[in-house]
This record gives sequence, C-alpha cells and structure tokens, in this order.
Amino acid sequence: MTTTQDAHLPKLPRRRGLVLNLIGQLALGLLVATIILPSTQEWPVLFGESQAAVQLTFSLYVVAFGLSQLIYGPVSDRIGRRKVLLFGLAVVVLGATLAALATRLDVLVVARLIQGIGCAAGMVVGRAMVQDLFAGPERTRIMAFVGMAMGMVPPLATVVGGHLYVHLGWQSNFVLVALLASSLFVAAWRGLPAHVAHVEVQPHWLRAMGSAYARLGREPVFLLYVVIASMTTAPFYSFLAAAPIVLGHYGVGPDGVGIYIMIGPLSYIVGSFLTSRLAHRVRGLHLMWLGQLLAVASVVVITALALLGRHTPLAFALPMILMGLGHGLLVPPALAGTIGLVPALAGSAAAITGLSQQMLGACGGFVVGLVSNEDATSVGLLMLFMALLGVAAQLALQRCMKSPESPGHRA
Repeated sequence: MTTTQDAHLPKLPRRRGLVLNLIGQLALGLLVATIILPSTQEWPVLFGESQAAVQLTFSLYVVAFGLSQLIYGPVSDRIGRRKVLLFGLAVVVLGATLAALATRLDVLVVARLIQGIGCAAGMVVGRAMVQDLFAGPERTRIMAFVGMAMGMVPPLATVVGGHLYVHLGWQSNFVLVALLASSLFVAAWRGLPAHVAHVEVQPHWLRAMGSAYARLGREPVFLLYVVIASMTTAPFYSFLAAAPIVLGHYGVGPDGVGIYIMIGPLSYIVGSFLTSRLAHRVRGLHLMWLGQLLAVASVVVITALALLGRHTPLAFALPMILMGLGHGLLVPPALAGTIGLVPALAGSAAAITGLSQQMLGACGGFVVGLVSNEDATSVGLLMLFMALLGVAAQLALQRCMKSPESPGHRA
C-alpha cells in the first residue's frame, strides 16, 4: 500500500540520493561549527586576544545558527523548503569567504555570525523535509540515519581542520567550507523536491509567524521534547568548546584534538544505528530513558575522574563513549517528537527546536571560556547539570503523555 509520504518520494535508487542530500544539508552546520576548534588553541596568540574573546567565534556562531532558524522555519512552511535552503547556502559561501580574508578577530567573529545565519537554513529545511516525506517509525529511523552520519562530522571536521591548520593555515578551513557549501547548493538545486507550502500565504506574514509559534507554545508535549533535545546538544557543545583547551593543558596539539573528540561521536553512530534497528519494535520513550541513563553516567565518570586527579586525555574523552551511545538512542525519537506533533508546522517546530539547541549550546560554549579549563572538573560539572535537566524534562514528559488531553497520548 502506498502512503502519502511514499507518493512524494522518488523510487530507489534516487530515494537513497534524496536521503543523502538531506543528510548533507543537515550536517553542514555542525561541520562549520567544529572545523575551527583545533585552531582556537593558538588564536589568542595569533590575534593578540583573550581566550574568552576567541570563544566568541564558536558561541556567537551558535547563537546566529539558532536565532536564524526562527525566521527560516515559518518562511519555509509558507514559500517552500528549497528556496530557503538555497538562500542559506549562498550566505554560507559569503561568510566563509569573508572569514578566509579576515586579518582581525572582530572581522572573523562577524564572518562566523554570517556563517551561522546561512547554516541555519540547512538544519531547518532538512528536519522539515524529513517530516514532509516520512511518517511514524520510519521518520525516527531516518532521523537515526541522520544521527549516524552527523556523528562522523565533529571528529572528521576537527581532524581535517587540525591538519589543514598545521599544513596550510587556519584560512584553509574556510576555503573548504566555501567549496562544500557551493557543492551543496548545486545538490539542493538539482536533487531536492520542490515543496508545496502547508500554510496558506497571508499578507501579514509576521502575524502568521507569531501565530505558528504561539500554537506550538501551547503544546506542553512539544515544549518538553524541545527541552530534552536541547539538553543533549548543550553538554556536547560544552565538551566541544572545552576539548581543545583542556586537551592543550594535557599536552595534545591542534592536530591531535580530533582524535580524542572522535570518541564520543563514533559511539553516537553506534547508538543511532541501534535506534534505526529498534525504532519499529521499541517505544521511543523507552529508547530515550536508556539514552538518558547512559548520558548521565558518562558525565558522572568524567567529573569523578577529574576530582580524583586523573588528568589525562583518555580520562576526559573516553567516558564520552557512554554519552555518544546515549545520545544516539535519545536524539532521534526526541527530534521526531518535536516535528511530528503538529505536521502542518514542521518547519516552525524545527526552528524552535534548533533555536533552543543552539542557544543552550552557545551558553555552554561561552561558560567554558569563563571557568577554569586546566583540567576537566569544571566542564564535567557543567555537563552534569545540563544532563540532569534533561532527565527532569523527560520525567515531566512521561507524566504529560499519560494525560488523556495530550496529543502524544492520543497518538
């Protein structure tokens, strides 16, 4: 029997190409966020600025990445996904070019803001198109595939970024970003389906945007899913921002940072693969609880080892295996829950989720620059606090889902 979603999709093998295209669009923002991290070890010396000022190249990128999704989401619901995506990719190319030409840190910060504005389109449109084209457990399964692919992005980006920095200079990272964004522009133009807007176009589009967000804001289940998803991004971004500094104190150079960052994302791929196999047999909430348990255990171990004086790269990075596995089980059903509750507002839902994830991630990345990073104690405590907030949100979600009035209960 052919479903509505199947009717929108091309047949295999073109269907595989569509999924790969969506994954690429979703992954670009994370790649642009992380490829610079090995360089930030030495930017204070290169630019004559403080470490806190250098951290703005990460945290303000994340802020722009999150805030811009508030605009892209409802606009993509109204005028179509592909138009919004093409605009965003063009902005990424502009920002990357400006960054490659920057000679001062303030110019580089502005260029990173522009990149964040552009990359936000891929995150919103990619998630919304998953909602448009897939349903039920299949949507969770596709989100798991997305998670598997995106799990490779931080380690690969930091390894590649570190080696490019050492051999060709930090500017080469932004040249690579411009080339990748240009390639994805062509892929989106030629390979993604035109989208018919769900929402009737109205002359007062700002009012319509506000109505969409107000509608979602009245759904407690949606809001709790958003908090849960955000409390996976926030501790991971804190780890990413702290890793080059902490590992630098542990004797790891820019070209070695990616090796240790790789540990968590690789296990995230394993967790996402397990989710893709279990999505049709195990309830999403059960997968999420297992993920929460593993995530909390990971940061407990990181913090405990630091407090016990185990100040080594492996003591900091190896427990991230548990966090990666946990987030691989937790993130796909959480994201599927955010975009699936009100299908007509999938773009707006993806925007709110993305904003919350990136803003809290930016907060974590910025706080990392304000606390001691001579060892992993402070960042471990910060990550533990965020993980426990995620557990509290899931407890509230479980109670809310039991309510007969809840949309999640009716589903």
